[in-house]
Amino acid sequence: MSNKNKAINGGKWITISTVVATVFQFMQVAILARLLSPSAFGVVSISTLIIAFFNIFTNLGFSNSIIYKQEQDRKVLSTLYFLNLILGVVIFIAIYFSAPLIIAYYKEAKLGSVIKLSSTYFLIVYFGQIYYFLLEKELQFKSVAIIEIAGAVIGTTVTIKLAYSGFEALSLIYGQLCMQLVRTVLQIIIGRKYFVPKIYFNIRSIKEHLQFGVYNVADGFIGFIQSNADNIIIGGVLGVKMLGYYTIAIQLAVFPITKLNPIVLQVTYPLLAKMKDNLSGLKNSYLKILDFLSYINLPLLAGLFITADSVVPLFYGPGWGQTIELIKIFVFISFFSCLSHPLYTLAFTRGKPKLLFYLNLATLAVKLPLLYVFSKYWGVTGIAMAFLLATFINLVLNFCIVQHLIGAFINTFLKNLLKPIFFCLLMVAIIYAYKLFIGYAGIVNTITQVCLGGIIYGVLTLIYKISFSEIKALKKAI
Repeated sequence: MSNKNKAINGGKWITISTVVATVFQFMQVAILARLLSPSAFGVVSISTLIIAFFNIFTNLGFSNSIIYKQEQDRKVLSTLYFLNLILGVVIFIAIYFSAPLIIAYYKEAKLGSVIKLSSTYFLIVYFGQIYYFLLEKELQFKSVAIIEIAGAVIGTTVTIKLAYSGFEALSLIYGQLCMQLVRTVLQIIIGRKYFVPKIYFNIRSIKEHLQFGVYNVADGFIGFIQSNADNIIIGGVLGVKMLGYYTIAIQLAVFPITKLNPIVLQVTYPLLAKMKDNLSGLKNSYLKILDFLSYINLPLLAGLFITADSVVPLFYGPGWGQTIELIKIFVFISFFSCLSHPLYTLAFTRGKPKLLFYLNLATLAVKLPLLYVFSKYWGVTGIAMAFLLATFINLVLNFCIVQHLIGAFINTFLKNLLKPIFFCLLMVAIIYAYKLFIGYAGIVNTITQVCLGGIIYGVLTLIYKISFSEIKALKKAI
């Protein structure tokens, strides 16, 4: 099977798993929003934040280095495996005993049990993680998809069951732990054909992987601060209730980014790594990725922007109205982020992860002052606006780095971008007219708006972007 067909087949399976996981996630959030208070979502958001922070140090960039170096040495992989297990135990202890400090900062006593329970995540995840990396390296995306689907289904089921049983915020944590346990067990079972660890540990044997990971970890640390400074400030200054509103807005508005972009990037990185010395090929692939992400994400984001006042009450019920204006800001943040993400694949393909570190460092230097000033005068809305401005600046710097890596591309990119932007503007205008003259409240109006927008964008795409013959060819390839 050619690399192109492998990419198409991999994309198919990752798309299936993403759709299934997303449906279950939306169902979970929609149900829990009616059972839990904004404060409960805020508490869980803080716990998730803590896990994400410590994840930076336990991975050490091994996923990217294993794929980049096409690592197969069993001794090297065994050393990486046991190092991850050791770091997992260290991180578990660090989180467990740091709970009082976290409670003191956020002034929320309920965080204690949530954080201590969340810390056990690190005793589970690293038993199977290296198998996950190897499955990606070998382009076994069907197996990856099966693992993700099984974890999502079981994790969501446990979460909803416990929420109805009165576990409140802990229901989300137990659900996450069950989801990860299922994934870990399946990763080991399916991945053992590619690697069985031997009793071997030599830190010198993974010197190249550690060197590769230094900038990855540094970039992850700076990236975490610059990406989550808004959440940290809101939770500590404005309280967990306001963080709950903010969290729900992020979950809905960044959905196209967190769910759709990885389908493309997860599949393309192993393939691009195999053509890392072909500069012309990398440039063409990068532009195709940008074009594809634009056509997929733009209509979803534009649709969410114009239908937010219909979608939020329908999905989350009463009491979440404060999220609507935040969602409309996050739509633009999502679009800028969507265009920024392919650089990460490109930088690792070219073996230059340090550029990502410098990018995040520069963005952080801009974002922190903006957050301070905007939050002081405009509260949570000001924080969202500061996030938007910082994300746009990040995108500009991002494109400068891309130009350095692959050469001039802006003119081609902007030319490609004109069509989806025009399609979206027309779609938004027609939906706005529908809302103005017919209405927007209720499930019928919401479904009509969504269908109307989808038909408009789809027809325009078929006429001006992709032909039926191309669709048939793609279907045949799949």
